[in-house]
Amino acid sequence: MSWLGAELTVAVPFEHTSMNDSTMAQGQTAVTTAGQNGERTRTYRVTVADGKETKRELVSDTVTVPPVTEVTSVGTYVEPVAPPPPASSGNCDENYADACVPIASDVDCAGGKGNGPAYFDGVARVVGRDIYKLDGDGDGWACNG
Repeated sequence: MSWLGAELTVAVPFEHTSMNDSTMAQGQTAVTTAGQNGERTRTYRVTVADGKETKRELVSDTVTVPPVTEVTSVGTYVEPVAPPPPASSGNCDENYADACVPIASDVDCAGGKGNGPAYFDGVARVVGRDIYKLDGDGDGWACNG
């Protein structure tokens, strides 16, 4: 009876992972690190009697080349929606923003107690002087209640 050493090299499969990437458009994907199999070496002690293998015993099992994980980047960037174009200031009073308060000798909130001659139906931010006294509660917003 005698024994021999035997070595066997086998592949170690690589793993897959993904990660969000805010620089890529949402819905796009790209492999940013290619996966690569590694290698594992197994060494056995083989016992032989009368020229035939009678026993095989694992002596060592070592990953000799580690696998490289494949990384897929997944886009998450969503282009912001463009704000609406500002209202034309030609017929809108520049003391108010975010809506067009008309320029007139007097403007009142629509549905209020004022007598016009012009009415504003909506809510606007006061950014200058409240020349039409539309911000009755002094919170910086015209015609909001």
